[in-house]
Amino acid sequence: MHSEYIDPDSASRRQRITHMVESRQFQSAIVFLIALNAVGLGMETSDSLMAAIGGWLLAFDSFVLVVFVAEIAVKLFAYRWRFFRDPWNLFDMAIITIALIPASGPFAVLRALRILRVFRLISMLPRLRLVVESLLSAIPGISAIAGLLFIILYIFAVMATELFGDHHAAWFGSIGASLYTLFQIMTLESWSMGIVRPVMETHPHAWLFFVLFILIATFTVLNLFIAIIVDAMQAMARENRDIAEPGETDVAVRSENLAELHREIIEIRRMLQQQRL
Repeated sequence: MHSEYIDPDSASRRQRITHMVESRQFQSAIVFLIALNAVGLGMETSDSLMAAIGGWLLAFDSFVLVVFVAEIAVKLFAYRWRFFRDPWNLFDMAIITIALIPASGPFAVLRALRILRVFRLISMLPRLRLVVESLLSAIPGISAIAGLLFIILYIFAVMATELFGDHHAAWFGSIGASLYTLFQIMTLESWSMGIVRPVMETHPHAWLFFVLFILIATFTVLNLFIAIIVDAMQAMARENRDIAEPGETDVAVRSENLAELHREIIEIRRMLQQQRL
């Protein structure tokens, strides 16, 4: 059975490239290019700017895309199969792959997807990654709250259709219309003067229905969304802190052991000097 031969020069070169890719300077340069690219893509939406410097903007966009492709290639060489174990690497690769699709002919609509490159800031900045990972970890709880919210909306939509559908068919003439209207009220967008007060002209006590709905749907359920997200972010922060603390503890223990060893050496020297005397 033959073991796989590993070229020392290749391994050393891969290690140097890995250090380069993971260095703060390299990461900062990529973040800077992403930010500049986002500004450039925004400038391309201006007809006057495109008429003046459109060629430069398109050339810079192509240059940035080449840099991003080279970055992915370098990471593939440095990490090899470990590259595909990191979801953020796959995220970056998917965005770059979309950007490589020709944006001409039937694919012209895909030019608008170039702005997705700005999402790479999420994978490059640790704090943004923490926020996204927290949101993903909160999805089970959010799904449960979303289900509860839909049940509340459906119950109130049936009641609103029965109560107000005859006189206000545009808002409550069907289940679908009632769901949409109640969703608008839940967001507190033009709910009083735009919907509730006109309904109260034909149903004077309708305010009881809408105030109860707002208290339940807006001030209670939506706050549960916020509470779950905040709890997920705190849990993620605690997890990261727990991972970091052992290393810090090891350093403190080693420092204490070295100090104790230093004190013992001093004591031994003192005893030897006393014996010589």
